[in-house]
Amino acid sequence: MKEKEAAELRRRFKADKSAITHVRGCYVNEKGEIVSQFDQSLAMMGQEESEKLLSLLRRTLSGGMDRNLLDITFATGQVVSGEEHRLLMALRDSALRDEEAVQAFFQKAIGSLDLEGNYLILLAHDRYDVPYKAKDGEAQKDASEEVYSYILCSICPVKQTKPALSFYVRENRFYNRQADWLVASPELGFLFPAFDDRSTNLYNALYYNRDVGENHPDFAQAVFAVEPPMPAQAQKETFQALLGDSLGEECSYEVVQAVHEQLRELVEEHKENKEEEPLLVSKGAVKCVLQSCGVSESHIASFDSRYDDSFGEDTRLSPKNLVNARQVELSTPDVTVKVSPEYSGLVETRVIDGKKYILIPVEGEVEVNGVPIRIEG
Repeated sequence: MKEKEAAELRRRFKADKSAITHVRGCYVNEKGEIVSQFDQSLAMMGQEESEKLLSLLRRTLSGGMDRNLLDITFATGQVVSGEEHRLLMALRDSALRDEEAVQAFFQKAIGSLDLEGNYLILLAHDRYDVPYKAKDGEAQKDASEEVYSYILCSICPVKQTKPALSFYVRENRFYNRQADWLVASPELGFLFPAFDDRSTNLYNALYYNRDVGENHPDFAQAVFAVEPPMPAQAQKETFQALLGDSLGEECSYEVVQAVHEQLRELVEEHKENKEEEPLLVSKGAVKCVLQSCGVSESHIASFDSRYDDSFGEDTRLSPKNLVNARQVELSTPDVTVKVSPEYSGLVETRVIDGKKYILIPVEGEVEVNGVPIRIEG
């Protein structure tokens, strides 16, 4: 899916636009036991409560593509006869009214989740009459191409607040506010089927994780029978280690800076051009940068081999997951220096009298904890 398609669905999660009539779910305690189940009608809720519930669900479609939102692809065999895919289809086709399917899903999800404390599993079904879009991008509400029927699952931690002192202005007095239980933003969830090219794609799902360093593989395996993509943070750490290990003594500041600069430029160009397709780079693109920096063929071959082992030969990665587009960070065991990307070319590394130095030329004032200092020549 593309960010534009996720945004189109997010806009539906309002009381006057959504076709969601009820939300099914269960409350699970820290022991993994279902304490209660509910089938909540939005029409029977107050406007404020229904809006907050829809807002919780909407957050399962938030975050960046290939970071928080990951594409899950089913094999053809799974779509034809896979148990997991059949269960998801039963939930969708019955609009969550198939009691056996709902209970089976709850048990499957609970058995695979490893969350601390209590949590809610929320399930919603929606039918979206997809408006036709002309070539100029204008939507024509009266001209619909299809009805997109889908389910959305959100798994939300339930956290206990601390007792606190509150002041009630109208009564002009203080009260002790008791501890209470609040539903937090979703930790993970998914959309099924995918909304690819603004149309139903039964071969894909969209998998959400709030933490870019976590992908809850046990849950993904239980629900989709698919290994989820590597978390964004793990991609970054793996790529960093990959460069250092494969380039060895040729892994200089200039080489790393050139790789990162190239990736940042790709991100900026993609953003400026407002391209809809997700930006992905191949192993070959990184190898071309290494070659332009004069890295030896033996080290490039090492990078090639290690990349295949770490990510897979044909795997393309999002540059946003590999570099920090906002700053360049140079770290030693005791000191960390942060530089804006546009000035990273000013940084030099040298060995003077046998000692390693990071050199940054300075123009204008220099401050230490807000105090301007003088640097004598």
